[in-house]
Amino acid sequence: MLFNSYTYLLIFLPLTLLVFHLLRRVPARLGMAWLVLMSIVFYGVWNPEPLKPWSPWYVLLVLASCTGNYFFGRFLSSHKHSATGKRALALGVCANLGLLGYYKYAGFFAAISKALTGAPASFPHVILPLAISFFTFLQIAYLVDAWRGEAEEYDFTDYLLFVTFFPHLIAGPIVHHKEMMPQFARQRGRGVRALDLSVGLTILSLGLFKKVVMADSLAHVATPLFDLAASGGRPLTMAEAWAAALAYTLQLYFDFSGYSDMAIGSARMFGIRFPLNFASPYKAVSVIEFWRRWHMTLSRFLRDYLYIPLGGRRCAKWRRYTNLQLTMLLGGLWHGAGWTFVLWGGGWGLYILAGRLSHGWISCPRAPRWALHMTMVVMLWVLFRSPSLGYAMSYLTTMLSFQGWQAPAEAAPAWLAAAGVAALFVLHAIEYRLNRRATVLALRRWNTPFGFGLLIGLGLLLILIPSSNANPFIYFRF
Repeated sequence: MLFNSYTYLLIFLPLTLLVFHLLRRVPARLGMAWLVLMSIVFYGVWNPEPLKPWSPWYVLLVLASCTGNYFFGRFLSSHKHSATGKRALALGVCANLGLLGYYKYAGFFAAISKALTGAPASFPHVILPLAISFFTFLQIAYLVDAWRGEAEEYDFTDYLLFVTFFPHLIAGPIVHHKEMMPQFARQRGRGVRALDLSVGLTILSLGLFKKVVMADSLAHVATPLFDLAASGGRPLTMAEAWAAALAYTLQLYFDFSGYSDMAIGSARMFGIRFPLNFASPYKAVSVIEFWRRWHMTLSRFLRDYLYIPLGGRRCAKWRRYTNLQLTMLLGGLWHGAGWTFVLWGGGWGLYILAGRLSHGWISCPRAPRWALHMTMVVMLWVLFRSPSLGYAMSYLTTMLSFQGWQAPAEAAPAWLAAAGVAALFVLHAIEYRLNRRATVLALRRWNTPFGFGLLIGLGLLLILIPSSNANPFIYFRF
């Protein structure tokens, strides 16, 4: 079930909100249990093989993972900072990574083994369970915090809701238990509030606009050109290669930040506030600033649970840079089992290293720095988009060939210009203001039948702009 589908927007979300509000006068646990049930339904209606009968296996997989990690966490809470707890933590983390590795990386490593040794190594086709990377990260963080003594012994219903809460379950933001559990406790018995509903609907509508109007339209520019390069029908001109790369750069931002906005807006309707995931990333003028603004919850996780445990900035400079490179390599591999993702993560690591080494040595005006930085970002997104290393190298060579200035389709330059302006200025300004506390408080004036009706009308208008075919979000692949 997609956030941008009629089923979600017109049936699932209103029904979940209505029943949650009606349950405000019954024992509080029932309201939380209702959200858990609907979150499981939200996950369960996804069918990895539409032509085959639906299987409950993937729902059972999520529930088994949650149950195992919950009891592991309780054990670690009672053995925090101890050698026994440390061994149990290692076992729990390995179990989570083993599950992720089987579904996501076993085939990739089997192919590497075959290439290195020549021994026959085959792995049966395994369908990647939806969101396995995201719910694995959530629970590894919980286990580590339980051993550190930073996690309380939560009720099982609350823990299950923390992991499976449908707005963040599929593609983030990657939330933290210390952010979510207190909010669940405060929400018991409150039902749906007008302010949360109005602000949440506004943010949801903004995300819907990003996805169905901006991202899906840009896909019509990027996808045909990338597919043409893959098919080998004819070589792309340099102008076409850059047009497709720029379109994909903007598409990826609108698609993923749109998803994040829809997740944040959906959660806010229930009175739950998620952390921001994007903060005007394409306004950054350096790679370090970019990663403080792009997919911020993933950057936070990699920093707190990988880079810092490896030593962070507390060790020698050469180790610090090694840890940084290893963190980005693993971050790239987390996105997908393929050499393009390894190279993409390694490329970001080298770019960050270059940014740190050159800090204070290179000084130039902001505009040239931004242009140079965005050139690197666009080229790295080509790696992210490419199906193979050979394709990526060929495509990047075309971009740098200075041969063939034939322009792409007539609509492409206009779309790229409009999308770029929207990404850099208009939508970022709206996001910033919506998430400032002063502006959120000012939205109280919308708590009138007329104002709320306008918001509902805006949401319905944005729903009806696209066709009825909802396009999947890019990050569903991960």
